[in-house]
Amino acid sequence: MPQRRLAIKTISVVALSISATALFSACSEKKTEFRGVDVTGAEYARDLPLTDHHGKARHLSDFAGKVVVVFFGFTQCPDVCPTSMLELAEVKKMLGPDGDRLQGIFVTVDPERDTPEVLKAYMANFDPTFLALRGTPEQLAAVAKDFKIYYKKVDGKTPTSYTMDHSAGSYVYDTAGRLRVYNRYGSGAQALAADVKALLAEAR
Repeated sequence: MPQRRLAIKTISVVALSISATALFSACSEKKTEFRGVDVTGAEYARDLPLTDHHGKARHLSDFAGKVVVVFFGFTQCPDVCPTSMLELAEVKKMLGPDGDRLQGIFVTVDPERDTPEVLKAYMANFDPTFLALRGTPEQLAAVAKDFKIYYKKVDGKTPTSYTMDHSAGSYVYDTAGRLRVYNRYGSGAQALAADVKALLAEAR
C-alpha cells in the first residue's frame, strides 16, 4: 500500500512538472511585434477569388511560401494608389535576396475602366512580379465585403471622368496565407518592410 501511494504521488509530481513546463513555454514564447496593426487571428479577408491581369483565376493559396501584401485601388487614382505601389516596390528592393518572397497584389475597385491591358501596363510601372486582380462588379462587392473595405463611384463632369473613393491601406499575409497585419496608408516603406521581414523570419 505505501508503494502504491508513492507511485501515485510520483505520477502526480511528474504530471504537475510537465504542466508547469508547458505553461512556462507558452508564456515565454515570443510574440512577433509589428509596426502596423496586428490583426492575427482575423476571421475576415481570407481569400481573393479574382482574376489577374494575365487572365488567370487566383486565390491566396497560390502564393504559399510568400508574404503577400494586398492593396485596393484604381489606376486613375492621382496619388494614394501610385504612392502605395511605389512604396511596395521599394520594400521589395529593401528585402534584398528575400525580395522574391514578397508578392504584391493590386485589386482594382474600378473594373469598368481597369481592363486587363490597362492593369498590365499599370503594374509595369512598379514591379513586373506584382499582380493586378479584377472581377465582375458582383465579385468585387463580395470581396470588398469580406475585406471590410469601402469604395464608391464619384461622378465627374463626363460619364468617363468619374473618380473612386476607397479605403486606403494594405493587408499583409504571412507565408501560410494567414492575415496578420493591416498597414495604414502613410505608414511608409520602412514600417511595411519591418513587418514583412518579421513575417519572413517567422517562417525560417
